[in-house]
Amino acid sequence: MKYNRQAMILEIIRSRDIETQEQLAKELYKEGVDVTQATVSRDIKELRLVKTMTSSGISKYVQIENSEPDISPKLVRVFAESLVSIDYSNNLIVIRTLAGSAQAAASAIDALNWEEIVGSIAGDDTIMVIIREGESVEGIINRFKQIVR
Repeated sequence: MKYNRQAMILEIIRSRDIETQEQLAKELYKEGVDVTQATVSRDIKELRLVKTMTSSGISKYVQIENSEPDISPKLVRVFAESLVSIDYSNNLIVIRTLAGSAQAAASAIDALNWEEIVGSIAGDDTIMVIIREGESVEGIINRFKQIVR
């Protein structure tokens, strides 16, 4: 049941622009699958779906494929095109993105697998990146800037 539902979710997001969990739940219902918002939320997390901005300016769910050990060119592009600003305080880096793009940009950061990065937390348009104590935050910021060039 779960496998079939998740396969259906992937088909839905490939064929339609789905902007919200509620919209995804309605599309599943149309296909004969009655789910709660909590179930949809868990499926989104397990399937590694993130929101990205389309060329028409709307955000939609897409699946981030991370089969390569290094960051893919697609993730670099998502990160670079969504970046608005980078600032820091102590061992925290705050990255501002276009609205709806933070989760996809954070996936790109996570895919870097830099040892200096403890983790990242993404909202709608803001990412907080936590850097290990003793590491150069300015050095990490410079590495981010090199990626987007």
